[in-house]
Amino acid sequence: MSSEFPLEELASLPEFYHPTVSPDGDRVAVYWDGSGRNELHVVDATTGEMWQVSDGEVPRSARWPFAWGPDGDRVFFHRDEGGDEQNDLWAIDLDGEATRIVGLDGQCALHDVSDDALLFGSDADRQMNLYRCGLDGSDVERVTDYDRPVLQAAFSPDGDRIAYATNESEDLENRDAYVSNADGTDPRRLPVGEEGAETIPVEFDSSGDRLLVADNSADLGRCGVYNLAADEVTWYGVDENGASAPDEDGSSEYEEKPVAFLPDGSGFLAERTREAGVRAVAYDLDGDSRELAFPEGVASLPDGAGDGVFCSDETLVVAHGRSDERGQLYRYDLAADERELLLAAEYGDIDPDTFVAAEYVTYESVDGLEIGALCYDSGERPSPAIVRVHGGPHSQSRTEFDAFTQFLVNRGYTVLEPNYRGSLGRGREFKNRVHGDWGGKEQDDVAAGATWLRERDWIDDDRIAVLGGSYGGYSVYMQLTTNPGHWTTGVARVGITDLPALYEEMMPHFKSTLEEQLGDPEENADLWRDRSPITHVDRMTEPILMLHGVNDPRCPISQARGFRDALEDRGWTEGEDGDFEYVEFGDEGHGSTDIDQKIRSFRILEDYLDRRL
Repeated sequence: MSSEFPLEELASLPEFYHPTVSPDGDRVAVYWDGSGRNELHVVDATTGEMWQVSDGEVPRSARWPFAWGPDGDRVFFHRDEGGDEQNDLWAIDLDGEATRIVGLDGQCALHDVSDDALLFGSDADRQMNLYRCGLDGSDVERVTDYDRPVLQAAFSPDGDRIAYATNESEDLENRDAYVSNADGTDPRRLPVGEEGAETIPVEFDSSGDRLLVADNSADLGRCGVYNLAADEVTWYGVDENGASAPDEDGSSEYEEKPVAFLPDGSGFLAERTREAGVRAVAYDLDGDSRELAFPEGVASLPDGAGDGVFCSDETLVVAHGRSDERGQLYRYDLAADERELLLAAEYGDIDPDTFVAAEYVTYESVDGLEIGALCYDSGERPSPAIVRVHGGPHSQSRTEFDAFTQFLVNRGYTVLEPNYRGSLGRGREFKNRVHGDWGGKEQDDVAAGATWLRERDWIDDDRIAVLGGSYGGYSVYMQLTTNPGHWTTGVARVGITDLPALYEEMMPHFKSTLEEQLGDPEENADLWRDRSPITHVDRMTEPILMLHGVNDPRCPISQARGFRDALEDRGWTEGEDGDFEYVEFGDEGHGSTDIDQKIRSFRILEDYLDRRL
């Protein structure tokens, strides 16, 4: 095991977020926290020179993306209060002058920017629908009125039409792509995909005649180009039966997600998931494809609001990192298949060789289903271990650098990150296995991860913890209440404990998600109660650390407070020498990228695990 690095130094290493190319291709806007606080910066797309634009005007946490204005003279961004995600839309010019553009009750989410308008979603009126306004915030109008959320919208190049996804089907898992006039009139559903699948429009090509779409009708995600005049779609990366083709060596299948058309319309870019890694892929419209020349790991293409991928017809920006190598930003030349570093990772006084690479492993769950996972070996012998459960549930642990995981490994804990059923990367059927079964078989997958660890002769099988945030926090609560004796302890951050209470407090679009994944809360009341950890609190035997942001709108603070009260009602005591420990963060919401807030969390966790594990 390598020597310990300072907690504060690791948490303070600067990171960049949401790289977005300016309309003229000369600059790349990023959130970057090299000053100790998240701020908007601009990077010269040729030289890599970077300068700071904001000075406290943007949020401390870099959760939400941003978009350039059409003239490249300002950037539109989301701003909330202390992580409550009740975003207003703001603009900041390159001199640092910030102005609020849109302020509605509820959450605003920017989708796209045209020459004269913003396209954004808001739940200001009962559900997440689309709105349009002038670049100065004038003439705000709602342009859709659906009962279920409207997702991922884009303007056509001339700004006269919009494409978006929503669901008017009785099947709650369904998503369809629509095209309408920019004011929402004359919507038409594109005849793409099968009932119950998800078809999502990504962007129009430069002519406005074709639409790039994502679809999972064939189970694994695929890329398509829809000809709007002919009402025909061409699929890429699939065989004649509509199933994803094997990779170059024929060893596996993969999911793909389209990202952007090439500027000249001759092809498009996509991201390809293989096991827990992501490769950037360039397709031409004849069907030929090639992976961009990056090592294994995660190569991410910009996917924030609006355009922002290409510097020129042949060059684009790509972020790349590996499980043991911090992310860096590159300018990539498609013609030469060469990359040039724009924004290098910083390591301070930490030796980069200190970081540990993940090994992709598989194990069988209780019912025999194969589960993929990332395993970080601490080198300690015997090693205590932590099963770290990702959120979502529709998310994925990937082979990208994670300071939190590296911190745990450096402190001597082997970390296993399972991609349980419900995770992304393995197709629609695998993703939807969690629907109607929250707290069921996906929890078997998590518990089986601990069993797999115990089968390693270098693991201390008396010291295995479960840790997670959001849905991962829900998993911690479920594991400790329904699987007592399987764990030494657990750490739940911004987790869910009471599903019926959660539904009552949720934003409208999140209520729709809960209905999709758990059914109607009244018709399925028994399931909602049974899959709530608070129902089983009396079965709990192992200690827990609960961490929660007071301003969290996704998993409200009442979820943690209710569980704390239930523990106290059964006679448990709080404190370092008690049965559980409890911390509220008054200035946080659903997690944070802020350096000071990361340092605080790292310290609390280090102290707790040192004492309890």
